[in-house]
Order: sequence, then C-alpha cells, then structure tokens
Amino acid sequence: MADAETDIQYIKGVGEARAKRMAKLGIHNLRDLVRAYPRGYEDRTAIRHVAELVTGEAVCVAATVGNDPRERLIRAGLGVTKVSAFDETGVLEITFFNQSYIKDQLRRGEAYVFFGKVGGSPLHPEMTNPIFEREGANSKTGIIAPIYRLTAGITPAAMSNAVRQGLAAMAEQFPNALPRGVREEHLLADARFAYENIHFPASWEKLDIARRRLIFEELFVLAAAMRLFKLARGEQQGRVFAKSNFTEFYAALPFELTGAQKRAIDEAATDMASGERMNRLVQGDVGSGKTAVGAALCWFAAKRGAQSAFMAPTEILAEQHYRTLGALLEPLGVRVGLLTGRLKAKERREVREAIALGMVDVAIGTHALLSEGTQFRDLALVVTDEQHRFGVNQRAALAAKGESPHSLVMSATPIPRTLAFIIYGDMDVSIIDELPPGRQKVETFAVGEKYRKRIYEFARKLVGEGRQVYFVCPAVEESETEELKAVNEYAERLQKVIFPELRVAVAHGAMKGKDAVMSAFAAGEYDILVATTVIEVGVDVPNAALMVVENADRFGLSQLHQLRGRVGRGKHKSYCVLFEGAGNESTNERLRVMRQTNDGFQISEEDLRLRGPGDFFGSRQHGLPELKIASFASDMDVLRAAQQAAETVLAADPELSAAANAPLRGEIERMFQLAVDN
Repeated sequence: MADAETDIQYIKGVGEARAKRMAKLGIHNLRDLVRAYPRGYEDRTAIRHVAELVTGEAVCVAATVGNDPRERLIRAGLGVTKVSAFDETGVLEITFFNQSYIKDQLRRGEAYVFFGKVGGSPLHPEMTNPIFEREGANSKTGIIAPIYRLTAGITPAAMSNAVRQGLAAMAEQFPNALPRGVREEHLLADARFAYENIHFPASWEKLDIARRRLIFEELFVLAAAMRLFKLARGEQQGRVFAKSNFTEFYAALPFELTGAQKRAIDEAATDMASGERMNRLVQGDVGSGKTAVGAALCWFAAKRGAQSAFMAPTEILAEQHYRTLGALLEPLGVRVGLLTGRLKAKERREVREAIALGMVDVAIGTHALLSEGTQFRDLALVVTDEQHRFGVNQRAALAAKGESPHSLVMSATPIPRTLAFIIYGDMDVSIIDELPPGRQKVETFAVGEKYRKRIYEFARKLVGEGRQVYFVCPAVEESETEELKAVNEYAERLQKVIFPELRVAVAHGAMKGKDAVMSAFAAGEYDILVATTVIEVGVDVPNAALMVVENADRFGLSQLHQLRGRVGRGKHKSYCVLFEGAGNESTNERLRVMRQTNDGFQISEEDLRLRGPGDFFGSRQHGLPELKIASFASDMDVLRAAQQAAETVLAADPELSAAANAPLRGEIERMFQLAVDN
C-alpha cells in the first residue's frame, strides 16, 4: 500500500523514465496521478451490426474474422495489413498501418469486438487501426473508456495502465478533504468510489455520481480557503477613523452621486471606523463613478490628518485621475500630488519630498509609488484602480509603506457575483449597479463585410460634425493563417486610401510613446485612433462617438463591453459597430447579447456561460489554484452549495484545528502552495 505522496516512479509499470515524461503533465506523485482526470470519454458500450454502421460514427462492432490477415509493404517504412470481418448483416473491411503483429493476433473464424471510426460508405463500411479484443473480454471494448491528456512518450494505454496501478496502490488512502458530515448532508459518494468511477466508470450514472463528488470537493476546498483567508484578514487591526457623514464632500461636488455610490462610500467608511483593516473591492460598470467613491474616501482620510495613495496601472490613467481628483478635492483643502515615471528627475524628487513631509494628502501615481525612494509620512489608505492589472506583490509593496493601511481596490470589469466570490473571496465587495444620470446608452450594431463602405461613410460624417472615432484591431501584425486586421497595416490603409483628408493615429502595446498618442487623441489632435485593446483602460475622451471593432469574434463579451465603454462618455450620441468576422453560431449568439444590453453584469454572466472564466482573469495571474475538474461556467449550483458547506464548517471551527478538519486544512495549504509555485 502506498500513500498520496509516493513518487510515481515506484508505481508498477511506470519506472524512472516514464515518470520523467509524466512530470511534464504535472504528475509527480500518487495524488497527482489519480487526479489526472480524463478530459473526455469514448462510449465503447454501443455494439452495432455491420448494416447499422454510419460513416463518421465511432462504435463497436462484434464480427468474425473471415480470412487470414493480408500483409504488404506499400513503400519503405509503410506496411499495411488488411482483413475482412463479418456478421449476419454484412462485411467490414479493416486496415492496419505499420502493425505487422496484427497477423498473429487475428485468427480466421474467431469472433472479436472492433472499436473505431467508421469510414467507407454504407454499402462498403471500413475501419482503420481499430482497437480490438476477443468477444467477451470487455477490457478494451464494452466500456466507457477514459481519454487523457498525453505527452511525448506516454501512450493512451500507458496512461490508463498507470492510473489503474495508482488506484490499486492507493487502497483506502484516497485524498479526502470532505468532513463526513458534509459528505452525508449533501449525499456525496465516498472517495474510493469517486476516484475509481471518474477514471473507469461502470456506467454513465456512476460517472455522474463520481463527478459530482469530486467537483463539490474541489469547490468546497477553494471556498473554505477563501473564507479562511477572510477570517484571518479580519484579525488585522487597522487605523480607526471616527465615522462622520459626508455632507461637506457631497455639497462641494458639481454633480449628484447615485444611491449606489453613496452606499459604497458608507460601507467603506464603516470599515475604516471598525478598528479592523479594510480590504474592500468596489466593482462597477464602465462609467458608474468608482473614481468619485475613491475620492470621497481620500477626503475622509485627509480630514483626519492621514495620507492616501491612489495607484493607477498606466501613466495616462494616473494623469487623468490627477486632474479629476485635483478638481474635486483641492477646493476642499485636500492637497493632491502626481508621481509617475514621466516626471523629470527634479520634479520627481520634489514630489517625493512633499509626500515624505506630509505636504501631499493624496499621492496619485503608477508603480513609481512602489519604489524605495517613495516614503509616506502617514499612509492610512491605499486605493488601487483596475485592480486586476496589478499583481498581489505590487499591492502588498504599496501597503507596506504604511502601518496596516486600509485598502480599497476598484475594478471596471463586471464579474459574475459567483465568480467574484472566488477571485476576491478574501475581500468585502461593494457593487455600484447604477449609472449616473445622463449617462447614455451606446447604440450597438453587429454587421458583415457588405456594410463596410457604409460604416466608413458614417465615420466620415461624424468626424465632419466634430466627433472622433476609434477603430480596434485584434492583431499588431498580419496573420498568415487568418484574416485579422493588423493595426499598423490597417492604420496605413485608412490614412492613405479611406480617409486621406483626416488625421489618423495608431497605438498598440508594443510601441513606445503610445501614451503620448492617446493623450494627443484626447486633446483632439487626431480624428481617428486605430488601436489594439491597449485603449481598453485608457484616457477619457468625451468627444469620441464611434467605436468600430474589427474581427469582433476574436474578443470576449466582457472585453467588447469594455471597448464599447470608451465611447458615450460625453454629451454626444454614440455608437459601437462590431464587424462579425468568422460569424459562426457561437459568435453570433455572443454579439446578439452585445446588441441587446449595455448592462455589464448581465454581459459578464453571459460571457461566463458561453466562454468560461478565462476572459475575466486567468487563475495564474491571480495566484488562484487551477481547477482540475470543476468549472465556474457549468458548476454554479454546486459552487453555491459548497460555499454554504464551507461557511458552516468554518463557523464551528474557524481555524480548522479539529482533527476531523485536518485533511481539509492540509488540502488548502497544498492547493495554494501549488498556485504559488506555478
């Protein structure tokens, strides 16, 4: 008997050489091996008569070999073995390539079961290189067969055999993080049943039972981990700010805040007055007014003699925040400073000195705020804009410049609430689900190539009225295999051929000076900006009234929604045109959603359903573990049940110190150690 940590090279049939190859699949020990779940299954349970075979279908056929296998060499290195097999309804012609041993394994007059894809025609069916065994053996056919991820040197048979040996070696030591009470309450299978039937299911029903157990367990561990982190974080003390109302701040604003904005401000201010360190996410759609929420809390801290840091992912966005926050806060006596890499050495030195002496109440900047040369006199609040653009270590480095400062992070990428719990499970969440008055809906159209000339004319008309236009492309260079609009070539064509009389600029992530180009566009120095998604988080251009997205099928819904949010930011009627590209049914369904709603949260739910979670955040860039069997897209009901179960367990045992919860704690530690290592 082996335990979960046993190196797989010691498992029967693996050995040192094969273990090295399997390491490329992330399989190092017995636990990894039994958790190398199949990526799919082949149904080898259906037995067909020859007359019932359908071309293209993969099925089993029970047939008798009618002749001795015939072998011949077509050319050097390519041998062919042919044989005919029959049942009472017809004849099946079978071909094997480079398998000369077949002639010794198939005997005339004996019955076999062949599994493979049917070729030929209905009257003359064929199979090429089928799997086969004697009728009644039921080890390769008559089963639901697992399909595994493979790597060079690991065949399907070798992988299946290794897993079988691994399951046998495990005996009763299967990984099991579910407390008995949770398993019984949710009617889940035991660990041994689940692992055996996820790999080699006795039936489709038993496969479903196994999958449900393992999916629940994986999401339960993740939910428990996030809850545990949140409880641990709650123990951190933070600066106590005596809570007061924001009447003075609201009265000084040139606009009325929405109820959702005021609610988010109140929730954050309550955190800051609680005595515990705030760790709150403000999530809102494009244009919902998150910056005003951040400004209110910076004012709140400044009125109590403390400093705030406001970090933006790009210099252009930092400069925009500097202008916006300066206009809001300086009339209230709050001193605002800007620190970016663009400043000259002398200016940078002066700003840093002012921050260190406490002469700046709100320091706005990029990662320059993180550098060793930047010191704060009394940093009590860190506001991070576009939170997913910063790594955990960057945010931690800024927080380390104060004594446990409160943290407010903002995201303009609407995330489904269920997914937000996992990604931001250690944070409290405020959702701004109202748009400020006057924020208009952007009319959206999905069109084919036949409308291209009309769209160009519409763009020219808008520019003639004094507006500006974005054209967004998915590629920087022309693709050799796909018709993707490449930003440089496309910009050149628009300038020279389509709009020679207009001012066309180009911006993409790989070019130097892209921020200067976008600033010039914002200043009205260009009529048209051709760009990649570098503009997704960029400067505010109220005069831009048309967004044209080329090859829209290459973008996720949430990304398209972010791009659409670049227009409609001023008083002018605005439009978004999506060129359909490939135009398959899946693409068309996604683009229909874009036409029907401007609600970012509704769009994010659809994106999750249609594409899975990858379009929001890759797990690796967030330090989250990679799910091996569960899916945020299809297992939402299980996730909710797993979250509730995890909260119940942690309510009774907040530190998971009970013996019954030791396996769960160990699994959490292992899961997140893997995420950090990767």
